[in-house]
Amino acid sequence: MHDSRHAHQGAAEFLTVLQQMGKVNTNCRNCNASKFTTDGVTGEITCSRCGCVFSENSEDRGKERRNLSGIADNTRTGPGISLKRHDKGLFTVIGAQNKDSVGKSLSATSVQTFARLRKWDSRSQKKSSADASLIFALQELDKAQSKLVLSNTVIERASLFYRKASEKGLVRGRSISSMAAACLYASCKDLEHNRTMSEITEQFSVKRKEVARAYRILFTELDFVVSIADPIKSVSKIASKIGIKEKTTRRAIRILNAAQDAGIVAGKNPEIIAATSIYAACVITGEAISQIAISEAAGISTVSIRNRISEFRTTLDLFSTVK
Repeated sequence: MHDSRHAHQGAAEFLTVLQQMGKVNTNCRNCNASKFTTDGVTGEITCSRCGCVFSENSEDRGKERRNLSGIADNTRTGPGISLKRHDKGLFTVIGAQNKDSVGKSLSATSVQTFARLRKWDSRSQKKSSADASLIFALQELDKAQSKLVLSNTVIERASLFYRKASEKGLVRGRSISSMAAACLYASCKDLEHNRTMSEITEQFSVKRKEVARAYRILFTELDFVVSIADPIKSVSKIASKIGIKEKTTRRAIRILNAAQDAGIVAGKNPEIIAATSIYAACVITGEAISQIAISEAAGISTVSIRNRISEFRTTLDLFSTVK
């Protein structure tokens, strides 16, 4: 019953379009009836009374049958333009199945022909060394996205930064991986995603010094504004890594708020400030967590924690019990 109603609706929509275009009369040429049915398999539009075929291979104007996302979507177009792709997603791919449209295997001559077509199609995408470096950089960003669990928005912004750097010639003479890592770090800071440079550097297998140098070049040449990271987000991240109690985490946040009110947080590394607050909270609550464990979770040194603890002790009465 549902298929029959859908067929009548499809035929009515098709005939309405043709009638508006002024190309056809909506009555059957054989029996002068005005009701038609659409066959969803063959695409034929036939008269409901006499069966006369009105049109063949008509276009299916319904929604797509394969809906893998599980979300109702009536669009018939493909994915939108994405900066994550080197050609922004406007590409075609020659399949590697070596079969025709009905599933039959191709002949040996056709297989060799399509193998050459695939090879030249792949080569045609790399028109210059800049295109080759862009393809490699975007592949590295795609790998880092899955490892660091980043959203598509972060990778899109990082891809935009890399494209701008490539247009200005900033990539030439520098490592592609270090520049891609610097663009990803800039994107995380711009969108306020709590990812440190050390975490990003580990995914690209480059030295932190190279990424820091590339980031300074991006900051100077591209003139983008970097937002200040919130240390409270770092508190939650470090606390989840070392597995401290919720009571200790809340105490660390209160200590951090007191330090911000006292004006001793501005200009400091948010990871160091968060780690110091957590260590102070652990000492106050009596939870046995060493400075080494906290520093490893935050990606900093124990010396940084000790320096900040001394500053907190002299500024805030809250830390009088910290030794």
